[in-house]
Amino acid sequence: MATYSRSGAAQEPRYGLAEAARYVRLSPSTLRSWTLGRSYDTASGTRRFPPVIKIADKESRLLSFENLIEAHVLSALRVKHHIDLKSIRTAIRYVERELKIGRLLLSPELKAGAGSLFVERFGQLIDVSQSGQLAIQDILKSYLRRVVWEDAEVAAFYPFLATGLDIPDQSIVIRPDRSFGKPTLASGGISTAVITDRFDAGESIEALADDYSLGPDAIRSAILYERAA
Repeated sequence: MATYSRSGAAQEPRYGLAEAARYVRLSPSTLRSWTLGRSYDTASGTRRFPPVIKIADKESRLLSFENLIEAHVLSALRVKHHIDLKSIRTAIRYVERELKIGRLLLSPELKAGAGSLFVERFGQLIDVSQSGQLAIQDILKSYLRRVVWEDAEVAAFYPFLATGLDIPDQSIVIRPDRSFGKPTLASGGISTAVITDRFDAGESIEALADDYSLGPDAIRSAILYERAA
């Protein structure tokens, strides 16, 4: 299992758009809009929205682990509402200015007052009712429960096994200091891609579980995650 210092690893460009989109359950086109911006037509000609997420390597179009977290947090808003990039950017800047937070989408303060203020401001901009804002807040909290902070820095991300919020499982983890930031089993640290490749090559779940000294359910989770991605 490849490991190295987390210092700097979270900022390192390493994920292509398609790969990152799989990990956070987004379409590549959506993630491209969020990280590279998007053109749109007006009566006076074509204009362009700037990106919401500052991609780690714009020239090579590579995202960092921190970018994954930012995209994951933003995707929480897509569950109930279409994301308006201008409103999102305005709400983020408002909260960062009011609370003096550097990068809101990476801040552990999202779990507290900053998150409430962000949802309130975003809801006002897109004209969502108080009850609608409460629903957004609950969804955001469910997404934030899959992010782990250590010393005020993002340290781990537990992606959804499949699309939807009804799967509480956290058997898969992505850490910037483990296996070069690739998805692994939370128990054992084995690459989900390696497990799935061996399964596709004909090895049984029971044989893999025995080889890695893991339960069959852990092996199934790895395969389910890779297939859903």
